[in-house]
Amino acid sequence: MFLVLGTLAIVTAVGAVILGLNGKNAEVLRSISISLTALTVCAFYQLDAQYVAREDWSALMDVTPTGVTLCWIGTVVSILINGISFFIKKKRR
Repeated sequence: MFLVLGTLAIVTAVGAVILGLNGKNAEVLRSISISLTALTVCAFYQLDAQYVAREDWSALMDVTPTGVTLCWIGTVVSILINGISFFIKKKRR
């Protein structure tokens, strides 16, 4: 689930940049993107919590290193892209 949410966060962030370049209001997409980014991190930690509750240590060791890296990359990319859409809006005013 966290992969889907992360992908949607990036897609909506790119959509906000595209709307900003076209001179349209991108605040709604920017808000959705940041919300999806937060939900991505929550979904990842929920998955890890389920593995711990089931004491499935091998699954935890398999998923966590890659998942943490993907969460960091997705969060940083989302912040950067949303920042770009924010500054495009400020520049056009």
